[in-house]
Amino acid sequence: MRLDRMLAITLELMTKKRIRASEIASRFEVSTRTIYRDIELINQAGIPVTSFTGADGGFELMDGFFMSKQHFTVEDFSVIYQLLQSLEEAMGNQYTQVKHKLASLHPNVAMPNQLNDNLIRITSTKEEAELVRKINQAVKRSLVITFTYVNATGDETERRVEPNHLFWEGGAWYVEGYCLNRNANRMFRVSRMSNLWLTEESFRVREEQAIGHIFPSKGYQAHLRFELTAQPRVYEQFRDECQRFDDRIEVRTTFYHLNYALSVILSYGSKVMVLSPPELKDALLEEIEHIKKRYTD
Repeated sequence: MRLDRMLAITLELMTKKRIRASEIASRFEVSTRTIYRDIELINQAGIPVTSFTGADGGFELMDGFFMSKQHFTVEDFSVIYQLLQSLEEAMGNQYTQVKHKLASLHPNVAMPNQLNDNLIRITSTKEEAELVRKINQAVKRSLVITFTYVNATGDETERRVEPNHLFWEGGAWYVEGYCLNRNANRMFRVSRMSNLWLTEESFRVREEQAIGHIFPSKGYQAHLRFELTAQPRVYEQFRDECQRFDDRIEVRTTFYHLNYALSVILSYGSKVMVLSPPELKDALLEEIEHIKKRYTD
């Protein structure tokens, strides 16, 4: 199961700024020496992992590796899998048997741009896996999906959505698309979805979603301030990036995609304030003006 472990370590590195060898070893119930060997093999596969010593030491991905460390599409996962698969030759074909087993589970397991069942299993619960597969199919075929959604406060609604992007961020799967019930772009966490159906209704990607505003390759370091009433969801979404005070929660995170950043921030309503950077504040104010104009008109 070494290949599985290295895949999981790679994904863990992409969701956290820095992790310790002892943390990884504890999670996978192996020695720290084993983890160091795994990290070395991941480096050999072409995924640049940097190590740091001292009290704040650990491992992290080299800056600039994968433009979007914050969230990953299924195509990104295919790239990761291909890189790790290249270890087979370097290690004397030790993983041939594992590869064959994976290929028997999915005939396109080694092909680019294909959803990989092994990666789905690593990054989602058993209950979520089937939802992720269905959503990916809908994205590929541009089909409208319907589902029941429960938001962070427990409110349940029925939704019809044109799904455009399926990605993994902060340890969870999300789908971004145009909600036909709200007539606006929305982000949905897959773990909160149920009763998912693929309709036969096809759609074209809307102009505002096709633009795909991307921040510079290093992204923008965002500083957000949340009210305490938003704590459960903030802790769920930003996990290791939260700092709680007596009257607020401060979050420092990195955004690489403007549409995604705006979708996340707007979903918190008045419970969040963007402190920096100015570019994100300006974009948010412009989006609010567009929303206001729509209702005014």
